Amino acid sequence: MNSGRAFKCRVLIVEDDPLVLETSAAIVRGFGFSVRAAEDGFVALQILREALPDIILSDLRMPGMSGFELLSIVRRRFPHIPTIAISGEYILASMPLGLLVDHFFQKGGYTPALLLAKIKELIADSPIRPNLGKADRAPLWIPKQDADYVVVTCPECLRSSSISDNIVTEELKQTECVACGATIRYLVDASILKVLEQKKKILPLRERTGT
Repeated sequence: MNSGRAFKCRVLIVEDDPLVLETSAAIVRGFGFSVRAAEDGFVALQILREALPDIILSDLRMPGMSGFELLSIVRRRFPHIPTIAISGEYILASMPLGLLVDHFFQKGGYTPALLLAKIKELIADSPIRPNLGKADRAPLWIPKQDADYVVVTCPECLRSSSISDNIVTEELKQTECVACGATIRYLVDASILKVLEQKKKILPLRERTGT
C-alpha cells in the first residue's frame, strides 16, 4: 500500500469504553487515516449504511450488540472488508483465519507500530482475499473474567454462542448452533485445557478473599 493510499484509508473503530475509543481513534488518525467511531454494534451498522470503511477494528464485549454479532454481520454482508478484533476480555484459543476476523489483538499486547503494519497488510490483501471456504472446526474464545463457559463461533452462520467449560475435553466435540441448527465441531488442545484449569483455580481463591 503506497503512501497516497494510506492517507485515503477509512477506518471504523467500534468500542464501548469512551476513553479507549478516544485513544484508539487518536492513534489511528496519527497514522494519517480517516476514522469513524462507534460506541456499539448498532451505531457501527448505522455508519456502514452511510459509507463503507476500508477496515474495521472492533471490541468483542459490548452492551446492546456485541462485537461477535457485529463481526458476523459484517462478514456475511461485506466479506471484502477486513476486520481486526481487539479485546481484553477474551483469549483467542483457535481461529481459522478469515472466518470471523482476519486478525486478533489482545488489549495491551500490541504496539501502534504492530497495529499499523497489520492494517496495511490486510488492506493491501483485501482486493484479492481468497475464498477460504467453510471451516471444519469452530473458533474458540475463552473469557478472561471468572466465567464457566467458552464461546464458539458457528462456521455456517457465523453466530457465536456459549457452552459450559465443564464439557470441554481434549477431543473433538460437537454441539448444535442455537441460531441456525448446524452442527458445530470444536477441538480443545492441551494448552487450552491448561488455561481453563488455571481459571478454575483462581476463582475459588477470589471467592474466599472477596477480590
